[in-house]
Amino acid sequence: MRFLALLFLCLGVSAQTSQSNPANDGQTNQQKARAVIDRMIAALGGQAYLNVQDSYSQGRYGRFHNDAMVATNLFYRYWKWPDSERNELTEARDVVYLFLDDKEYEVTFRGGHEMNPDKDESVKQGLVRRRFTLAKVLREWLKDPGTILLDEGPALAEGQMTERITIINSKNDAVTLMVSTDTHLPVQKVFSVRDPQTRERDEEVEIYGGWRVVDGVNTPWSVQTKRNGALLRTESLTGVAYNQRPPDSYFAPKLINHPSPKK
Repeated sequence: MRFLALLFLCLGVSAQTSQSNPANDGQTNQQKARAVIDRMIAALGGQAYLNVQDSYSQGRYGRFHNDAMVATNLFYRYWKWPDSERNELTEARDVVYLFLDDKEYEVTFRGGHEMNPDKDESVKQGLVRRRFTLAKVLREWLKDPGTILLDEGPALAEGQMTERITIINSKNDAVTLMVSTDTHLPVQKVFSVRDPQTRERDEEVEIYGGWRVVDGVNTPWSVQTKRNGALLRTESLTGVAYNQRPPDSYFAPKLINHPSPKK
């Protein structure tokens, strides 16, 4: 009887110690979150995904306002890790938008000019969006020892059961990933930023679908973007290729080789 009483006493003290040590709980939660992220990276292609240096994709996009499509066009996109992107629009590919680090340029037959985010809200949103790309989160944020991972438990997203993981970097930027418990692929990516004028937070959600493996990399062939619950943009791909090594000249805001329009 004394042995049993002592055993129950030790178990009770052990349970109290565990409950009173939030550091252990936090470490366990972070380890659970990291395990979900590691499974997601493996589903995305593992090292093939993490080692991608550039990509080419093409397809059609649609822009929406008040849930109504206001524009649609073909796009041809070149991307180079970590901060270079070239978007060619229209079938003639005669309008180009370049993202270089924290700047955006428009390039036409007249040449290129830097766009002003203070005068164009869409430019500002596009530059902010670049801070939260999935590639940056998984290839830069996770390497930072100041990054925190939180497993927030199961959640339903787009009709799928997911694990909700929040990643907070050392600059206090946060991204929440809804990771499918079935495929281990991301279903949604969510981030929010505070509007400097209204002081309210704007939430942006990317929804991924139509996954296919291309060159060893699992790729979403459809992406929807919502802002504060309203549909903002859709993209449907018709082709993707990785590690094509586009020349550096593709990412220079200079005159593009198109004839001047006839008068």
